[in-house]
Order: sequence, then C-alpha cells, then structure tokens
Amino acid sequence: MTSYGFPRKLRLLNAGDFRYVFENSVCKTYCQGFLLLAAPGRQDHTRLGFVIGKKHIKLAVMRNRYKRRFRESFRLNQHQLPSVDIIVLAIKGAGQTSPEEISQNLDKTWQQLNRRLSKTSVHLSTK
Repeated sequence: MTSYGFPRKLRLLNAGDFRYVFENSVCKTYCQGFLLLAAPGRQDHTRLGFVIGKKHIKLAVMRNRYKRRFRESFRLNQHQLPSVDIIVLAIKGAGQTSPEEISQNLDKTWQQLNRRLSKTSVHLSTK
C-alpha cells in the first residue's frame, strides 16, 4: 500500500541538507516564478525543502499558501520521483503568479523533473 503522507522524514530540515542540494544539484526545473533544484538523495526517499523569502513574496500569508500548494502536489507525486533531495526556490516574478496557477502547472513540473532526472540517472547512481 502506498502512503501519501508528508512526514518529517520527507522534509529537508537543517542547513547541511540545503547546502548539500545547492552544491550538488544535477537538475534544475522552472515553474512560473520558482526554480526546483534536485540533487542525488542521501536517503532512500525523496525529500523536499523551501527557500521562499520576503524579497520575492512580501506577505507571509502568500508565502505559506505557495508552500502549501507545493507540499500537497509533492505529497501526491512523490512516488513518481527517484530518491532525490529537492529545493523549491522563489525567484524574481514569484509574487506575480497566483497559487492557483502554480497548482495547475505542478503536475507537468514533476513530470519534467522526473524526465530530466532519468536522463541524469548515470550521475544519480554514481554518487
């Protein structure tokens, strides 16, 4: 039975985890104002982390809304992805995109990320 939860073990929690992804990212995918960076996972499951600052999305309510949308979509699509660590990074223009638009495009984004990761599977298996 497949679990669709989002427990603590599926999150990037400390600075070392984030640093690892920034230094070892093998794949980048763009999603309307957000950049997804993926690095080979150090554990046997996919993990997700966020870097969404006030510089790009001013209101905390909106930052939390975006994170909620990403988390929910990740929760439903995590089983399609290999064992990687992913960071969702807000970039210029993130505040001009509505959370509803993000939700509509996230399924395509996860598929695109999966395709790009499968192309770099040689890199993923050697690390």
